[in-house]
Amino acid sequence: AVDDKYTLSDRLWEYLQSYKEKHQRKGNGFGYGLVEAEADTVTRTLSARYYKDGSEILIKQEGQNPRRLTPRECSRLMGFPEDFEIPVSDTQAYRQFGNSVVVPVVEDIAAELVRVVQKYEHQTTYKVTEYRPGAEPETTYRQFT
Repeated sequence: AVDDKYTLSDRLWEYLQSYKEKHQRKGNGFGYGLVEAEADTVTRTLSARYYKDGSEILIKQEGQNPRRLTPRECSRLMGFPEDFEIPVSDTQAYRQFGNSVVVPVVEDIAAELVRVVQKYEHQTTYKVTEYRPGAEPETTYRQFT
């Protein structure tokens, strides 16, 4: 069970609903994001401002107001290992996870970079195509330095 401190107060929930309705009437996309707790789905981006009201990603709860993600759920969303220690306050954790990158994505990018570098490590030249307005693309080969 999740601690009640993560459940939105009536006042905050009412404010977020009216804020979303106001912006929907104007044709804007501002508002909260509401997801099912156990849904296998995508969420909005977790941002460093999540500590303010958690409105980007709210979890539906049966018979009560939605809740914010816990810091542990944020760490999971960002791909941190389950045993990752969170030694800071919730506010600091939300800021840190919101400023983070998704760890598995960075690992995959790094692995692909290594693969490409290894594939071309013995190559001595590389191709450059320059595009200028009103002119045909110009391709040259340059030496690695």
